[in-house]
Amino acid sequence: MGKTYALVTGASQGLGKAFVLELAKRKLNIILVSLPGEGLDSVAAQVAALGQEAHCYETDLTQKTNIVALAHWVNDRFALRVLINNAGCGGTQQFQDVDVDYLDNIIQLNVKATSLLTHQLLPNLMKREQAYVLNVGSVAAYSPIGFKTVYPASKAFVYSLSRGLYQEFADTNVFFSVVNPGPMMTNGDSCTRLQQQGFFATMGLLTPEQVAAIAVRRLFKRDALIMLNWVNKLTWVVMKFLPVYIRLPLLTKAMKKEVKRT
Repeated sequence: MGKTYALVTGASQGLGKAFVLELAKRKLNIILVSLPGEGLDSVAAQVAALGQEAHCYETDLTQKTNIVALAHWVNDRFALRVLINNAGCGGTQQFQDVDVDYLDNIIQLNVKATSLLTHQLLPNLMKREQAYVLNVGSVAAYSPIGFKTVYPASKAFVYSLSRGLYQEFADTNVFFSVVNPGPMMTNGDSCTRLQQQGFFATMGLLTPEQVAAIAVRRLFKRDALIMLNWVNKLTWVVMKFLPVYIRLPLLTKAMKKEVKRT
């Protein structure tokens, strides 16, 4: 078997960077994708230090032409074995206060880029003996939430897309999975913000490195819906069985407090 590659979007920092390094430790060559000017070369250097190939591609995935161009570039040059759709964006703000570009970016990146890139790279993945696609959702996918509005809706799309593709391609060589992380300790600011939300917000908190390690391990064990720890499982159960008329106001109230602090 010749060289195969894993592609990670949003690869310059946070969870995306953690995915890149976790895959490199597992002896996969990596294609790193991010926005221009986000320091992708430094992450690529860390991949090279682990003895693996690293190829960088900088682009804005909110634009359809850029997604198609990236897919053509990959399909012409690399035998793709793993795709991790990690790039995404969101936030907590009052719907009427945000500008149209804020909303558009969430929809284009979380919904369109995930769908189109998977579609365009699928013929490449289907040429491998075994191939894997991991979509990164969020626990927000399990419920609508006021003051986040479009973000949980977009992650619900990612969840639904992933589960549908898993079933559609169950009899093929391409395995689809989705992971829905909760809040992560990405930096000092995020840790402080989560601590302000109280004990339940920080319970079972994981680092991006921990999330990536668990998710990649479960992906290769063919786990279609990846649960990261007991808190992640509990969140899924609560969100699934707690009636929406109870959880929606509770979640919205918590987000309203966050908006007021900012």
